Amino acid sequence: MSEKIRILARQTLSRGHGLLEKITLERRRFDGRLQNLWREVYDAGDGAAILLYDRSRSTVVLVRQFRLPAFLGAGKESLIEVCAGRLEGENAERRIMQEAEEETGFAIRHPRRLFEAYMSPGSFAEKLTFFVAEYAARDRTGQGGGIEAEGEDIEILEPTLDEALLMIERGEIIDAKTILLLQYAKLAGLMREGAPEREPDADG
Repeated sequence: MSEKIRILARQTLSRGHGLLEKITLERRRFDGRLQNLWREVYDAGDGAAILLYDRSRSTVVLVRQFRLPAFLGAGKESLIEVCAGRLEGENAERRIMQEAEEETGFAIRHPRRLFEAYMSPGSFAEKLTFFVAEYAARDRTGQGGGIEAEGEDIEILEPTLDEALLMIERGEIIDAKTILLLQYAKLAGLMREGAPEREPDADG
């Protein structure tokens, strides 16, 4: 633990799909003064997200599903996203392969790990691991759509990367993890003919 931060108290406010705590702490500010703070932190576990892309057709796989906070906050009946899910104690690579097949129906073999990021660190403990993976029509093993018994109802979309980027501009895609991965795909030139499947190591 940091010498500059001391946890004074932890109070459980709710325990459902995740843990909501009120945490009281003492922190030494950057200017050296001590300050007492309290924060509410929600921890539903870490997750992973992946963008599936087909370089030969310049397409990506996205999913559309109901998200209650988006409905309550903006009246959105569904959000368009990349495939994602909670790790539930599993290895991130193995879990995202399972999640991709459940949601999209595509069995992927070589997801490439990109980076990790906290999506809303002011209140949420969740950290996401981001992946990309190539897919092709021959990789389809099922219809996807998620697991109905878990309340999932997922529609699969297959736009081109350019179409997906326009969906961001038009406000049709407003999910942060999806915007990050689509912009990465554009900047990294994933659809470029002859682009390497894996990035070269820094030392060559």
